[in-house]
Amino acid sequence: MRLGLLTFVAVLTLASVAQARPPVVVELYTSQGCGACADASGPIIDMAGEEILPLVFSVDYWDYLGWRDTFAKPEFSARQRTYAERFEDRTVFTPQVVVGGMGQAMASETKTVDRLIRSAARAMADPPQILMQGNRVLVGTGTRLTAPADVWLIRYDPRGQLVDVRKGENQGRTLGYRNVVKELVRIGGWGGKPVAFDLPAAKEKGLETLIMIQQPKGGPVLALLAD
Repeated sequence: MRLGLLTFVAVLTLASVAQARPPVVVELYTSQGCGACADASGPIIDMAGEEILPLVFSVDYWDYLGWRDTFAKPEFSARQRTYAERFEDRTVFTPQVVVGGMGQAMASETKTVDRLIRSAARAMADPPQILMQGNRVLVGTGTRLTAPADVWLIRYDPRGQLVDVRKGENQGRTLGYRNVVKELVRIGGWGGKPVAFDLPAAKEKGLETLIMIQQPKGGPVLALLAD
């Protein structure tokens, strides 16, 4: 994409823009139809704060148990399968937690999750700069990569939501959620040089926008910007 003069100048000034250390993204792969997820997912969702950003990715492969997850999308399951290949897991599972693209654990393994969060926070001490201007995202310079990193657009709902499950393993239970991912789109690649991307319009109102720069094939998260 060719940059206009003003946009290019803005990207070049990103190195001088002071940004707070981004939060650590904790991806929770869960399903309303998974009996083990009902109690294990809650503590992960409750981690939300300035330093930790849990995101709920609902997967669809448990729908055959009798309840169709109301948040699930096939692209979320595909993302989890990418992680399974990266971590050499024999299969996908729920409730799974992936921290900063660096490590994974069962949601119930709280000590392991805490350790992964501390490690991911240290790894993101000097991220490449990101700036959002209206419907455009500008990414500045950074360490040259052997392969372009993926630039992801993630839109999620920060509001609390309750789901009454009427079938399947969680039949009769009301499950609570927050930070439910609604959109996941790869908008391009970044190899260390300044670049800009146009963002598609949100499909729903009230969603938060997150830009994530991540090494390819489910690698470590390099940078984040939450709008």
